[in-house]
Amino acid sequence: MDSGEPLQFDAVPVPTPPGGPLAVELVPAPAPWDVARRLAHLPHLLFLDSSETHPDRGRYSYVSADTSLEMHLSPRNGRTKNKNSLWAIHEHLPARLAVTLPELPPFQGGLAGIFGYEFGRALETLPQTFHDEFCAPEWAFSVSDWVISFDHEQSQAWLISTGRSIFGAGPDRERAENRLDQVLAALRRPIESLQPLSELAFPRPRHVRAAELAPQYPLPGFPGVTSNFDRAGYEAAVRRVVEYIHAGDAFQVNLSQRLLAPLTEHPLELYGRLRTLNPAPFSAYFDLGDFQILSASPERFLRVHPGGEVETRPIKGTRPRGRTPEEDAALIRDLVTNPKDRAENVMIVDLLRNDIGKACEYGSVRVPRVCEVETFRFVHHLVSEVRGKLKPGVGPLELLAGAFPGGSVTGAPKVRAMEIIAELEPTARGPYCGCLGWIGFDGAMDTNILIRTFTAGRGWVQFPVGGGIVADSDPAREYEETLHKAAGLLRALKAEDRGQRTEDSKRPAE
Repeated sequence: MDSGEPLQFDAVPVPTPPGGPLAVELVPAPAPWDVARRLAHLPHLLFLDSSETHPDRGRYSYVSADTSLEMHLSPRNGRTKNKNSLWAIHEHLPARLAVTLPELPPFQGGLAGIFGYEFGRALETLPQTFHDEFCAPEWAFSVSDWVISFDHEQSQAWLISTGRSIFGAGPDRERAENRLDQVLAALRRPIESLQPLSELAFPRPRHVRAAELAPQYPLPGFPGVTSNFDRAGYEAAVRRVVEYIHAGDAFQVNLSQRLLAPLTEHPLELYGRLRTLNPAPFSAYFDLGDFQILSASPERFLRVHPGGEVETRPIKGTRPRGRTPEEDAALIRDLVTNPKDRAENVMIVDLLRNDIGKACEYGSVRVPRVCEVETFRFVHHLVSEVRGKLKPGVGPLELLAGAFPGGSVTGAPKVRAMEIIAELEPTARGPYCGCLGWIGFDGAMDTNILIRTFTAGRGWVQFPVGGGIVADSDPAREYEETLHKAAGLLRALKAEDRGQRTEDSKRPAE
């Protein structure tokens, strides 16, 4: 952990082209976590954190803060800022793509934020039929006019200042210089302590009646943690999904349970443990003011390269890590050869081919990787990759609107799967199963799928966990898979009962 002493570095100017941003290299490169902690006192801290580094999926990290924020909260809470529409964001997109520095990490300022799962319901005009006592934002975005970028492969870091106050405005050299000086000064100050945020008696706005709250069931073995399902209820919901599948309503449905726990510390302290215990290539921390997003996501949703190349990497199929190398290898073999997991993954690949195909040139969509294993701290995942090329005149927001929410966290066909989810899940998902990421001033984009994610607010954290249900799913095994996926989150919360789940939590329901 960081010592709290001022960071020691030189700010070495980087040559930039006319109209490009200002940039300095920080030598030696500070650690991304040290930088994020020093800037935590600024509003709207954004930390896009490749805490599990990899040349392809976790090479870069980014920190920004003190940005302008636009946010549309859930209609249930009576507060709306700006327009309830994806297209309101178009007001901030530049008429002409910005000049960037191609040798530096790709995000050099732009739009950064989240789309929550319920925003996808609005895109599909599906009814709101669930409890939503947490009332998290449907979407929230900030305009980052400066960013600190880290290249883990090269062990380098840069501070980039664009001078853009909003997307539609051109670069302002004086503003870029002032912002650069402000950030350098903030980095050289001693670290400030973090205090717990305000806490209410229950995580809901005061206008939400107690009768509107979803039932809560203790999660065995984890004192203070509750779920909106007990084990019998979750397994019954799995059986109902299987009935729908056999009736021809769907091929696959992603079903989740919402876990809830009190939070007595600053959310960034919790995130610090999460990134250490459960490192992931698409981790993130985003401070929205009343809410904070803490994600240890292993999954990329949509990426758009500067030239318009599109990439998505769905995850379907999970096994826990083994206690020995031999057990670990056996679990990998089981994952790779299991027909249920492969079928589930291939179904989502087909769905995503169709989703991104709406925005891509005819014939450009291809699948270079199918059902390959990627290993993380607590689980093995089966991962595929779909690529395409954007049509001329089509931007990243159009691509996102056509593919959101991600097929790996809904099911197939998507709209019917979302209807079944709304029927069976008693609580709104909030940010979970939405996405978090950035859209650059140059039109590039990178986003994750918000799984393995805490949403903090009002002194509580909610963290749903789920899995894909298919025709031959076993309810007991599906319930256990959700707990495997929750393992890193529960450890970060220090929620274990002496490090072990009780035998009751392992036993299938009668």
